[in-house]
Amino acid sequence: MGYTYVAGWRTDADTHEVKDHGLSTLQRQWPETLGALGRQPDVYLIHSATLDTGVLEDSAVLARLAELATAGVRVGLSTTGPQQADTLRRAMTLQVDGMNPLSVVQATWNLLEPSAGPALAEAHAAGWSVVVKEAVANGRLTARGLTGQGDVPPALATVAADLGITPDAVALDAALNQPWADVVLSGASTRQQLNDNLRALHIQPGGTRSAELPALAHEPATYWQARSGLPWT
Repeated sequence: MGYTYVAGWRTDADTHEVKDHGLSTLQRQWPETLGALGRQPDVYLIHSATLDTGVLEDSAVLARLAELATAGVRVGLSTTGPQQADTLRRAMTLQVDGMNPLSVVQATWNLLEPSAGPALAEAHAAGWSVVVKEAVANGRLTARGLTGQGDVPPALATVAADLGITPDAVALDAALNQPWADVVLSGASTRQQLNDNLRALHIQPGGTRSAELPALAHEPATYWQARSGLPWT
């Protein structure tokens, strides 16, 4: 809920999507979701919620989401930007008629941007389901690298080479080993990428020499500024 794609599948479009977390968008998109799936979804998320959009203060939207939660849908949010942790902690305090309608979070966590980790651990401990997105940092932690020329962070490239696997598998293994992570999304778009990703499931405990990898972390603001400049593909 919250985004409308408007680019017509053109990667060179001036505007790719319109973000609107208001009630009118929810009222339009919920029937669209039912029609597309042919049934009620198990999980329904506010897409890319931030403190700035005001969705977590919108009583009308929260009331409607509470209705969906009462009807058996697990409602939650996905987070984005350098204030992911603040957004999630605010979401965890919501109350509608004595209950929090939200119980799922999908957040960016990867070796370059692990800052949401403590908040995700708090959510998991509170009974929320935690889904990790962008575990390979939009391709930056794959063999492709940031520019597409294989400029992989050297420490990651070294560990991957020593294990005889691709960097994305190492990055996914790091996410899978977070004790609060219930689901880690792949993001693969080809069979080869999926096969490479799945190698993460066969890394022996401790095999990634994980002590070498925390140094890859960027300041959140720096990471998100660079991410905003990545081209659409």
